[in-house]
Amino acid sequence: MKLLWVLGFMGMVLCRRTDGFADVNGTKEEDLHYTESNVYGYGPNGYGVFSRPLMVGLTLINGAAAKGAVCLDGTLPGFHIHRGYGSGANSWLIQLEGGGWCDTIRNCVYRKKTRRGSSAYMEKQIPFAGILSNKAGENPDFYNWNRVKVRYCDGASFGGDSQNEAAQLYFRGQRIWEAAMADLMSKGMRYANQALLSGCSAGGVATVLHCDEFRAMFRGTTRVKCLSDAGLFLDVIDVSGRRTLRNMFRRVVSLQGAYKSLPWSCTNRLNPTLCFFPQHLIASVKTPLFLVNAAYDTWQIQASLASPTADPNGLWHECTKNHARCAAWQMNFLQGLIPIVSFMFFNKSGFRNQMLKAVSGFSRASKNGLFINSCFAHCQTERQDTWFSQNSPHIGNKGIAKSVGNWYFDRVNIKAIDCPYPCDKSCHNLVFR
Repeated sequence: MKLLWVLGFMGMVLCRRTDGFADVNGTKEEDLHYTESNVYGYGPNGYGVFSRPLMVGLTLINGAAAKGAVCLDGTLPGFHIHRGYGSGANSWLIQLEGGGWCDTIRNCVYRKKTRRGSSAYMEKQIPFAGILSNKAGENPDFYNWNRVKVRYCDGASFGGDSQNEAAQLYFRGQRIWEAAMADLMSKGMRYANQALLSGCSAGGVATVLHCDEFRAMFRGTTRVKCLSDAGLFLDVIDVSGRRTLRNMFRRVVSLQGAYKSLPWSCTNRLNPTLCFFPQHLIASVKTPLFLVNAAYDTWQIQASLASPTADPNGLWHECTKNHARCAAWQMNFLQGLIPIVSFMFFNKSGFRNQMLKAVSGFSRASKNGLFINSCFAHCQTERQDTWFSQNSPHIGNKGIAKSVGNWYFDRVNIKAIDCPYPCDKSCHNLVFR
């Protein structure tokens, strides 16, 4: 079956799942188009057939413009909301959409003519699947909650506050966040007895950035927690010896004025660019936080670790598309099993080990949770096949949905870290063509 992806600001590619893998034409950011196939994973060789997803309409935030809370092109921001019922009537799950960043005027001008920069291009309806599903058999702990998908149209993880008049660009991510939350509070969220802020990829970064702000909106008696999926972007040295992602984040923070929204607990000791990396924020987040991440995050491998600019000779090209084509020295680099020399620099720890090191202090706090599986994946809470299904990824005997639910409701303390690849046979790995 076919999937359509938009890889950040780099354009759109075609994806399909075959024999337990997803084939994707492209090498950059995930950014799923909302089709039934890409959120449910059907197909003759896929992960199983699920019932048709609930389609939920787009709601524009009509009072946002007066607050300057607009998308890159000046249009109104929006969200999709499906009301809870029964025991979930006063429980709220907010999911912040992901979809890369724009770090230059040129990229942002392109982006404002897409659904990632303008509500004029957004889908009028999207399917709610995975953590947003309304079916108990697909989303056992949150199916009857008020569930909201906040659309992403600023390009700085809901964190910018600036504009460029010459290019007619509005960098208003922070204001969009505030306007969306204010509108939802007026729609009943202020009465919540339970709330969960979640997000994937760039939305996972936003979840970490805004987690404590979210907690502060509610009464002290409200159970409030946060879930960041595929948001643990690492400040790593790439295969050329440079820092591709740090340079991009520096441009995002500067261009969009995102430094104004970064937590003071970080900026009082580090420069703003480093404070855009969740690895420098998670230990100081006061609100309980759960991290879901693949130890071999495909977006980071392709766009941060071994991007085309960092790998002009294409030595990593096949490996980044399909982990089965990685040479032994490349897998050692990713896993950190032994120090290796990688044609330009000496790598001491490996990508996976750097991720584990980044969460070491965070994981010591009993309020926090972890699910780091040894998969080549990116965003696992939004897809039905990876969130909750008969053969969804698991560590031990627990999948992602059960682990998140157990942590949220304080049933079990979850600190699940997988053994290194290739021990996990439950992965839904991504393979790119």
